Amino acid sequence: MTNETILSVKNLHVDFKTYAGDVKAIRDISFDLKKGETLAIVGESGSGKSVTTRTLMGLNAKNANLSGEIDFKGKKLNALKEEEWVKVRGKEIAMIFQDPMTSLDPTMKIGMQIAEAILIHENISKQKALSRALELMHQVGIPNAEEHINDYPHQWSGGMRQRAVIAIALAANPEILIADEPTTALDVTIQAQILKLMKEIQQQTESSIIFITHDLGVVAGMADRVAVMYAGKIVEYGTVDEVFYNPQHPYTWGLLNSMPTTDTASGSLESIPGTPPDLLNPPKGDAFAARNEFALDIDHVEAPPMFKVSDTHYAATWLLDERAPKVTPPVQIQKRWAKWQKREGGKLNE
Repeated sequence: MTNETILSVKNLHVDFKTYAGDVKAIRDISFDLKKGETLAIVGESGSGKSVTTRTLMGLNAKNANLSGEIDFKGKKLNALKEEEWVKVRGKEIAMIFQDPMTSLDPTMKIGMQIAEAILIHENISKQKALSRALELMHQVGIPNAEEHINDYPHQWSGGMRQRAVIAIALAANPEILIADEPTTALDVTIQAQILKLMKEIQQQTESSIIFITHDLGVVAGMADRVAVMYAGKIVEYGTVDEVFYNPQHPYTWGLLNSMPTTDTASGSLESIPGTPPDLLNPPKGDAFAARNEFALDIDHVEAPPMFKVSDTHYAATWLLDERAPKVTPPVQIQKRWAKWQKREGGKLNE
């Protein structure tokens, strides 16, 4: 991983115009992505994760209204026309979708689907594209690829289909891979294989990955940095260790508290009460206030700014304001804080 910033998103807003009114799906988010790093975006369903990635790919619906800035290596992506997007999409920024069965064409041979991605972006013969497709099939770990290059998607298992989708995404050597919950439809052992494969490919190609997931266990093993999203905003942002062991936002506490670990006592898992707010009429203050047992009066009136925890760690919660009362987080979070203090204390003593 280098310090070169490859993608920068500033003050992004995405509204969808509907008959019921404007759905404010993304409400002022900013983040950046370094070359060779993995950024995980986590949050519940409906928090705006997938809208963020579709915006980065230029795949939003026609009723979407964008404002803000998306800068990819000096190129303003939000100003591109569709014919310019075609040159970027797939070649420079590629996406691995959630369900391989719906993202593969059921009437087209898999080898040809991989080759098609190469033919669109490079001026080479069909034969050369097919031989490159075969190489990619080997690279993503498809056994006996020569025998299976002419298979159709329905002949393959879920894990193999997901490998084919990864091969299509890698076909034109993109600099950024966006993975939208790529392991959701797979069983646990296959999940581990796909994640290991993505890590290996990243090391070989020095590509950057934006990883969308609601599975925090996956994040711990994959990501360098984590952005926690809620109701269209990033509420906490930091390195994977900071977010996991020194979480500051009550929403992050809730997510971590609902994730089982090896020392979780039986029956002690807690869910976050309530549901995410309606983004047709976003709440006035902190969007999480109605579900937050640690909410302060100001949370219902004014949205908190991003408070700096460290040079790499920020959280949008009034609890970090110097005037806020001290609260006692859940026991699991206290245990995580204790581990963090022990680690940081160890580093200071070195």
